[in-house]
Amino acid sequence: MTEPSGQSAFDPHNPPSRELLDDCVHCGFCLPTCPTYQLWGEEMDSPRGRIYLMDLAERGEIGLEGSFTQHIDACLGCMACVTACPSGVQYDRLLEATRPQIERNVERRMSDRLFRNAIFTLFPYRRRLRAAAVLGLVYQRSGLPKLVERVLPPRLRAMQALLPPVRLREAFAALPRRVRAKGPVRRRVAMLSGCVQDVFFHEVNAATQRVLAAEGCEVLTPRRQGCCGALGLHAGREEHAVEHAKRTIATFEKLPVDAIVVNVAGCGSSMKEYAHLLADDPEWAERAREFSAKVRDVNELLAELEPRAPRRRIEAKVAYHDACHLGHAQGIREQPRAVLRTIPGLEVVDLPEAELCCGSAGIYNLVQPEPAAELGERKADNVRAVAPDLLVTANPGCLLQIRRYLDDVPMMHPIQLLDRAINGTGA
Repeated sequence: MTEPSGQSAFDPHNPPSRELLDDCVHCGFCLPTCPTYQLWGEEMDSPRGRIYLMDLAERGEIGLEGSFTQHIDACLGCMACVTACPSGVQYDRLLEATRPQIERNVERRMSDRLFRNAIFTLFPYRRRLRAAAVLGLVYQRSGLPKLVERVLPPRLRAMQALLPPVRLREAFAALPRRVRAKGPVRRRVAMLSGCVQDVFFHEVNAATQRVLAAEGCEVLTPRRQGCCGALGLHAGREEHAVEHAKRTIATFEKLPVDAIVVNVAGCGSSMKEYAHLLADDPEWAERAREFSAKVRDVNELLAELEPRAPRRRIEAKVAYHDACHLGHAQGIREQPRAVLRTIPGLEVVDLPEAELCCGSAGIYNLVQPEPAAELGERKADNVRAVAPDLLVTANPGCLLQIRRYLDDVPMMHPIQLLDRAINGTGA
């Protein structure tokens, strides 16, 4: 191994590990699954290309400004490469170490910095989101969206297009703090209600409580909870992620439960990473390990339980979209399909190019709207190719992203479909 030619471009706080960088043998198995490589065919926009850039920066041969930041920013963080890699390269760890380095050490353009700050000033906070929901409803009903769409900059156009239909009753609704199990208690669980999920996808949270209760779970949903830090973790805002991780742990750790249930793929992935995020904090490291060990995606938990609640028959062809942070990051692929197949009459089909991200990827479709749009259209075409009656996916970002390009196929979270089969809700 050659010696670095200069001082590392990374600061000393958790830089990408030399050991992890050296794991990559540049074989290219990651290339067919990388969304940006598929779009552009550019080596530096592939996982192995980005690892090469990290390697050069670690050796001090290039800086973090300019091209380095451009190629790292272009990565969706979908982790399809982690699934595809035969050598076990931990690209997820490398990316999670690199993005905070950029956020700390690279001065972004004023417009870029303001836009990113605006996202993190709004989305992690439920009260602010509810105020935004009121303004959003007025805006949607005003007729302005169609008038201004063509003159908006790409990022604002993407934000407008991704705004979900606003239902104020749901945006301001409160979940029951405790839902009793139907029949003998099989598990006692706590549920993350989240921030964006609680305001714009409240019906998914309500369906999750009903389904878990029907399957013998007592469900506790703490009122004083909020953002889990997932958006910050995926975007390299380490301080934001750490702060919200600690708040989440403190909220849930004293509850006498068997599991902490999450119905958002990106949130669940991040919560399972708290042990890594807080590993160097002596006060929080063990608490984070104990917390992460209890985190379960709702599909993961339901797959562990023998179905107990009777299901109504639903005759439908359902396409299942693997959310990246569920399939690639958490390795949860078969469980959602198995849970859906407990519904009589349901035909569950997979999508072509299932490993490719839809372009949502946390805040990616807001800060990188052009490639996100290409990926969204590609995913919509793949959905149409299987001609489903319904599309289901376990991540709100994916639902918003695909809905933008696919208005001819109904969409929902898989837990909503299960709720319909068990409780008749929405039938």
